[in-house]
Amino acid sequence: MDDASRARDAACEALADVEPDRLREALEDRLLDAAVTPGVLALITARAIDPDISLDGVLDRAAGVQLIYEGLRLTRAVAHEEPWVTEPTRSSDIDADMDVLTADVLVSRGFSLLACTDAAGAAVEVVRAFGRDQTLRDREETDSATATAFDRNLEVDALELAVVAGTTAVGGDAPEELLAYARELAADYDGEFPPPGRALPEATADRIADISDRTVSVTDR
Repeated sequence: MDDASRARDAACEALADVEPDRLREALEDRLLDAAVTPGVLALITARAIDPDISLDGVLDRAAGVQLIYEGLRLTRAVAHEEPWVTEPTRSSDIDADMDVLTADVLVSRGFSLLACTDAAGAAVEVVRAFGRDQTLRDREETDSATATAFDRNLEVDALELAVVAGTTAVGGDAPEELLAYARELAADYDGEFPPPGRALPEATADRIADISDRTVSVTDR
């Protein structure tokens, strides 16, 4: 099984007890079509730092990262589309309400998976930053380029959270150079992660391992 399948399955498993069935199905459908780049990066990070680590202990963290990102991404989409304002109908209102509920469940379930880990603080900051960015984006004086930059911050923050989740799973803090690399990866995407089937660069694991080795070497001096 590849990392994308692992991350997706772990995220779906975390939602297995959600009721009613219609809501759970909406959540699962959302994940089936989602880019799982954040969840995959969490797995790659942990394994790159410690090749012998059991992924069983990392999967919940990867799922937590993925669920938080997907929930915030859906929140962003609904906020931009404003379905209650643009040609509202009873059907579109119901769909929009379901999207909002879906987003809330995704984020809250993601939080529950990270709550007792060393990545909990970083997860809280991702959500806070998202709220700040979207508030600033919606101001009348915000131009198009700035609004786009605010939107793209979510992808940056999601990948930073991913490397934090992966690093803390091994037992350490993510060094600044690793966070900078996460930002570099996010910059390669145009505001959206690649669709399912497209992976992170092949050199990602080697780069993370190199950063980890050099950081540890400097710390030990």
